[in-house]
Amino acid sequence: MIETFFNQLKEKKEVRAALSGLRAGIKEPEKLEKFRKLIGEGEILLPFLQDTDPKVRKNVAALLGDLQMENAAEAIFLAYKNEETMFVKSTLLLALEKTNAYPYLSELQERYTELCTVVPKENEKKHIQEELRAIEKILRKEGPDKGHTFIGWKEKVTVILTTNPKYREITAEELQEKHLAYRIGLTALGVRACVDDLRAVTQIRTFRELLFPIKLGQTITVKDKPEVLGKALADSNILPLLKKCHKEDSPFYFRLEMRSGMTLEERSRYTKKAACAIEEGSDRMLLNSTDEYEVEIRILSNKEGEIRTFLKMNTMEMERFAYRKASIAASMHPSSAAMLMHLAKPYLKENAQILDPCCGVGTMLVERHKILPAREIYGIDIFGDAIEKAKTNCEAANVRVNFIHKDYLDFKHKYLFDEIIANMPVRGKKTKEEQDNFYAGFFTKSLELLAPEGNIILYANEDGFIKKQLRLHPKLRLKQEFVIREKDKFVLYIIGLREK
Repeated sequence: MIETFFNQLKEKKEVRAALSGLRAGIKEPEKLEKFRKLIGEGEILLPFLQDTDPKVRKNVAALLGDLQMENAAEAIFLAYKNEETMFVKSTLLLALEKTNAYPYLSELQERYTELCTVVPKENEKKHIQEELRAIEKILRKEGPDKGHTFIGWKEKVTVILTTNPKYREITAEELQEKHLAYRIGLTALGVRACVDDLRAVTQIRTFRELLFPIKLGQTITVKDKPEVLGKALADSNILPLLKKCHKEDSPFYFRLEMRSGMTLEERSRYTKKAACAIEEGSDRMLLNSTDEYEVEIRILSNKEGEIRTFLKMNTMEMERFAYRKASIAASMHPSSAAMLMHLAKPYLKENAQILDPCCGVGTMLVERHKILPAREIYGIDIFGDAIEKAKTNCEAANVRVNFIHKDYLDFKHKYLFDEIIANMPVRGKKTKEEQDNFYAGFFTKSLELLAPEGNIILYANEDGFIKKQLRLHPKLRLKQEFVIREKDKFVLYIIGLREK
């Protein structure tokens, strides 16, 4: 098929269809290489940049971009300069970005400045925005602008620390105990606080994200046009806050994330229109980017459809979980592990001997050690890949762990453990009988290894199996349980031995 399309180009027959067919046909690496050999230096393609049909010019530009042919860069740039059809320009620029745009940076910067001063007609607005966006991508990739440096650590700001809503008081109490906030309140997302030492706040381990609430200056609902929201965001405190907290006074690249009852398609249309309005309203000091963005603008709507907005600055370097170099699909977020260990703290013992029978990548063990130093730690997992990643993470966290790659039921040890801590694996494809047998084996083995005053700390969503094993093992008793995620029934269980 590639040869057929190639011959059509040579004979200049049905050129537009041939170019489209080639773009679709070279998506597989082998076919791409085959086509590259066919066209050599690409002389057969370059003349089509001057074709009388704008769709042919657009298609050949896209194809040259797919091929990443550096030798075509000059021809692509000249075609861009001479192009009069607006919908072709952005495709030529995207092709230039994939070949070699560096020699043309100064001219592109001039064109960008010129476009920023243009007041487009309504039917031209979309194409000019696409052209601007394509030039911005090139300037960011090839130019001197390498992003922003966060310097706002000592600014007085209001933040939202997102947490599990059932246990947000834990984070609030830590802020208060460490005198890190002068006004603290609880919200649906977690904790709202006024702070003046962000560096110290980012050391708290029980929150997941740090967001800045954005004041819109007016009530906006999902029924309002996205352009209304975009204009309000452009006029909000986003830019002053970003400029105050960063060293460089250059445009910020953002991504819009919307959480609402809309369908995916509806959200996509809404955010695209809102993003365009933000760019225009901020004089392009806020630029939309779906990949290399520095900040996220979070849009949330409540049941009544009223919109609230928040800003997340990815330029803030947080080191609290820097040890997590590797993870697997089932890995728990470190902030969740930290919250669980905080809840379990009254039952933890200093200088304890600890065992994690399903250690995964070691997150629970690291966060346990951060709460109280341990004497000796063992981590067991049946999956070798998890063990290797756990070794990497624990080494980065400077936590010494004895890792063992084997089935917990086959594990033996001459000493008993003060704490057996586990994030229990979810059932997955196991049958009910298989899961019942798994928990039976787990509890029997744990009872063998638990010290007289020790505790089993389990995080699981199998309440029925756990309660059954507690009935079958009268030596054990449930000391406390914390419902963590009510919807999918995840619970933290604290289990100990009955007193004789």
